[in-house]
Amino acid sequence: MIYSSLDDLPSACGALFDEAGKSSFFHTLQWYRNLVENGLPEGAKYRIYAIDGESGVEGMLPMMHDGKKRRLDSLANYYSSLFMPLVREAGNLRSLVDALRDDEMKWEKIDFHPMDVDSPFFSGLIDALKRSGMIVIPYFCFGNWYLEVGGRTYKEYFETLPSKLKNTLKRKSKQLLSSPGTRLEIISEKGKLDEAIAAYQRVYNSSWKVPEPYPDFMPGLIRTCAEQGWLRLGLVHVDDEPVAAQVWMVKDGIASIYKLAYDERHAKLSAGSVLTSKLMEHVIDVDKVHEVDYLTGDDDYKKDWMSARRERWGLVAYNKRTFRGFFEGMLNLAWKRYKGARNGGTAA
Repeated sequence: MIYSSLDDLPSACGALFDEAGKSSFFHTLQWYRNLVENGLPEGAKYRIYAIDGESGVEGMLPMMHDGKKRRLDSLANYYSSLFMPLVREAGNLRSLVDALRDDEMKWEKIDFHPMDVDSPFFSGLIDALKRSGMIVIPYFCFGNWYLEVGGRTYKEYFETLPSKLKNTLKRKSKQLLSSPGTRLEIISEKGKLDEAIAAYQRVYNSSWKVPEPYPDFMPGLIRTCAEQGWLRLGLVHVDDEPVAAQVWMVKDGIASIYKLAYDERHAKLSAGSVLTSKLMEHVIDVDKVHEVDYLTGDDDYKKDWMSARRERWGLVAYNKRTFRGFFEGMLNLAWKRYKGARNGGTAA
């Protein structure tokens, strides 16, 4: 079946979202609802593929397109740090890909991103796409730094940090938190949400970051996470003025660091680093997470806090049954092989 809206999905799909969501909140129905309502351009059209089995809905592919080009993309954008087909087992991928191939829309190009390159669903999707007769080209998206807590306390984790960072945190934490008028809070419930969102937005707008292209996305995400009990929104106030803010999510033993910002006028306080340490202490000692995920990007500062790195990749598939798909696919495959030969490697 093919659905054009999340609201059209049968109730049986909820169990599949719940199962997939155990590995990441990016796979939950709540994430997709906020993305669709607050984070995508007007005119985006949705194509959600679902296959049934003996146990109900066995697989889903949430996709989107602009209604103009015959290009299909995963239902994800720069707000998304992870995407994957929602399937109970890798074998269901073949049926989903067949549905893509046989769609009356006759897609010329299909792009899946960003995915866990080490997941069996990544290799399984490559195999299913190739079996369906498509040209498949993997591509790198970004690095992902994360921490394996391994049952440690925050104190034990802290001792593993680089000496420079430890000394900075000790000095700046003492200086900042002992100052009159300084207040640090971690908000996880709905009670003070309006004030917290206003404080977060005030800090973000005073930071180095570019304005949000979709201003309702983050307030919507914060409210969604608060309703689900996933929210850990950290704030540092100095004389009742918010100077640092971070949005973390905690779900199924994984703490995800989603957004962080600080007021550049107060950069010397290192309030952002102090807040990170306090949130880290909270998720390790209070929430008892087994993993902390810094999500998107290879920023140098992440290496100081995290212990390991993995990669997120995408897959672009060209439909050889269409003229443009065949032409573009062969052209891009030839270019990839050429670059691989020049670099002394081989193309996938």
